[in-house]
Amino acid sequence: MAENMGVITAVGRRKLCMALAGDASLPVIARMAWGNGGVDESGQPLGATGNEIGLYNELLVKDIESHEYTNTEQTTCRYAATLEANELSGEEISEMGLYDAEGDLIAYRNFLRKGKDADIPQIYNMDTIF
Repeated sequence: MAENMGVITAVGRRKLCMALAGDASLPVIARMAWGNGGVDESGQPLGATGNEIGLYNELLVKDIESHEYTNTEQTTCRYAATLEANELSGEEISEMGLYDAEGDLIAYRNFLRKGKDADIPQIYNMDTIF
């Protein structure tokens, strides 16, 4: 797997499997989280394992603002949320995740550090691809 590739977590895969079997309902993706624990000491992304149950150093969680299907087959859904100008100022964001309505981490992604200025909002998108 590529070093900075995102993954659907083991919890997310289990919930999807159980929902498809008819043994559980699938809660919606409800929140996006940001953190600064997604890189090693040299600033390189740690790589996602799929076993994450939370961000390594979660800084903020917010409700999803919107979602859209990005292909005609409707097999990719893009979720969006914004870090407002005054949120996480001075932080270096290097990981993000999607939580479902039950509070479980469903998807995780880490990446090179992104500095957060105090006067500039940042819009983050995260795709789930099936």
